Amino acid sequence: MRVHRAVFARGLRRYSTYRAATVAHVLTNAVFGVVNAMVLLALFAARPEINGYDARDAVTQVFVAQALLGVSAVMGPPLDLEERIRDGAVAIDLLRPVSLQAWWLADDLGRATFQLAFRSVPTFGVGVLLFDLRFPDGLLGWAAVLVSFALVAVVAFALRYLYALAGFWLTDTRGVWAAAGLLGPVAAGTLLPLTLFPTAVGDVLRLLPWASMVQIPAEILLGKDTLPGGSVVGGLALQAFWAAVLLALGALATSRATRRVVLQGG
Repeated sequence: MRVHRAVFARGLRRYSTYRAATVAHVLTNAVFGVVNAMVLLALFAARPEINGYDARDAVTQVFVAQALLGVSAVMGPPLDLEERIRDGAVAIDLLRPVSLQAWWLADDLGRATFQLAFRSVPTFGVGVLLFDLRFPDGLLGWAAVLVSFALVAVVAFALRYLYALAGFWLTDTRGVWAAAGLLGPVAAGTLLPLTLFPTAVGDVLRLLPWASMVQIPAEILLGKDTLPGGSVVGGLALQAFWAAVLLALGALATSRATRRVVLQGG
């Protein structure tokens, strides 16, 4: 655990050095949030309620989605592990007396923690200043949101770790990221709340792992009965399920990959 704490701290420090980039990301997320919110306000002016969402719910989800972009990394960046697999430096990682997956999880949680504190909070704050957003009910509601955001970081890492491991077989994962970049933001509810999709489509997408990075956390914050089981507990259970399944798949894939390492150029 001491090693993993050190790796976590290293990830936190590394991303804290990019102050100008963090400010730029906050401004970008805030601007896109305002634009998306204005579009949805126009939509809900014509139709005040859609599948249990009103304008206030939709605008709140817009800023939750923008706030979670840094934590979820649903649009990138990929893990540095991908480049290390491509150039062969992963061989050094495999020599460490710690799990490859646990090492990179600790590192990425450091990144996600920084993003949550210095990108997510200011972005959501802009939404609070400019719009009438909804908030969780009481301390228990806020606690559920924090747990949900922590699970977002784990699910997001587990997916990106699997994308990275594809490099053991493909040597170049740009195609994987191209496909993920198209599917992920849509299935997560980043571009448009899933509740605005046809009901059957939205219900299916809500059960996929990408939804646990945006749509489910947003519904937990809003306290919606569209969550699995119709409760916040059901939403957290779904996130925990995908976190466990994806980490297990990552462990299995790591075991398989290290039996047949193919290094490009060496």
